[in-house]
Amino acid sequence: MNTSQVIDQLMQLEARPQTMLKAKVSKENLIVAAYQAVNSKMAALKTAAEAFTAPNALTPTNPTWQAVKATSSATSVTATATTGASPVSLTFDVTALAKAQVTTASYASATATATTGSSVDLTVAGTTTTINLTDTSVQGVASAINAAKTGVTAAVVTTTTGTVLQLTGDKTGAANSFSITGLSAATTNIVTASDAQITVGDPASGGYVVTSATNSFTNLMNNVTVNVSKLETGVTMTVAADPESIADKMQALVDAANSALAQVGTYTTYNSTAKSGGVLTGDYTVRLLRDNILSAVSNGLAGYGSYKQVGVDLDKTGKLTFDRSAFIVAYNANPASVQNGVSNGVATSLSKIAKDATDFVSGTLTTAIQSGQDQVKDLNNRIADWDSRLQMRQTALKRQFAAMEAALGQLKNQSSWLAGQIGGLPSGNSSGN
Repeated sequence: MNTSQVIDQLMQLEARPQTMLKAKVSKENLIVAAYQAVNSKMAALKTAAEAFTAPNALTPTNPTWQAVKATSSATSVTATATTGASPVSLTFDVTALAKAQVTTASYASATATATTGSSVDLTVAGTTTTINLTDTSVQGVASAINAAKTGVTAAVVTTTTGTVLQLTGDKTGAANSFSITGLSAATTNIVTASDAQITVGDPASGGYVVTSATNSFTNLMNNVTVNVSKLETGVTMTVAADPESIADKMQALVDAANSALAQVGTYTTYNSTAKSGGVLTGDYTVRLLRDNILSAVSNGLAGYGSYKQVGVDLDKTGKLTFDRSAFIVAYNANPASVQNGVSNGVATSLSKIAKDATDFVSGTLTTAIQSGQDQVKDLNNRIADWDSRLQMRQTALKRQFAAMEAALGQLKNQSSWLAGQIGGLPSGNSSGN
């Protein structure tokens, strides 16, 4: 008898309850994963909806509705407007660009002595640094200045007339000018540190000048940054509402809702090929989410009407659609009405549905996920208990079959002895006496 094989077969029968528990764990894990996938899509829907709703009492007006865009009539002038910028149109001239100082000193060669002593004093933006030198050649001075990192970069340039020690300020603007003392050669400022300048109107007749240490102006008007790259006259910069960026967020909201609906469909729709339903087929929690999203869009807003007014509608397949052109036309015609329809209507409704599902404590999906995880934990504990029970049962079977094999061995030995004894008995003669 192959007792090992017999024990394995018996253990398979003994383990059937545990095998069934493992199958339940696999199924429950699939359900939990499905809930988590839907929860992720609903969280994304909540985020997209909250782009249009006031997040709290401290922010009564969502920044989305304050979106503005700045444009310039000159390609050399760019402007960026952020939330809080006021609609305005301004004409100005770019009368100066910001420059960094460039200073030179000429020498016979790179190995020539460049200083009058063993150090130089470099003053940058009003701060003086003494740079001690171990090498007073032109190249040695340049290396020491660069190592000091004072805001000035030095280079040794070989020209047709000799060697030039060139010092360049790291920053533009008049405030970042510099001077150096201790060089043996005279210095020449070939570029003077200067500010960029914008002139509005005639300063002699009520106009004004705005300066910046860089070619970027943040002080021309609140929440608007203007960048200049060349001198220009008659530049017109316009800051106006930006319905295009708002439409982008509306599209994102519609896409998020459709993505959530599609995810629900993935786990609840019957698959005719596989002849089976998704792991959440018939699940009330996710079916209610789908129904609530569709109802929120189809019902419109009391006192406002259909969301078709802001370009949002349902098609015959139960999918949300967004008419971008209709939204922009409606917004340009009546921004307040569109904001009411979206913020107090479709966005608020979808945000509430998503929040009720995904809330960290009380969300319906959160609760379902936690319940499933608890069940998996309980099943795994029961499986672990079965591991101990099966181990004990296998040990008992091995002990029983070992005893049986020993008994069979003894019987076999006795049988052999008895056969030998019988074989040794005298046999009868042929006559039968």
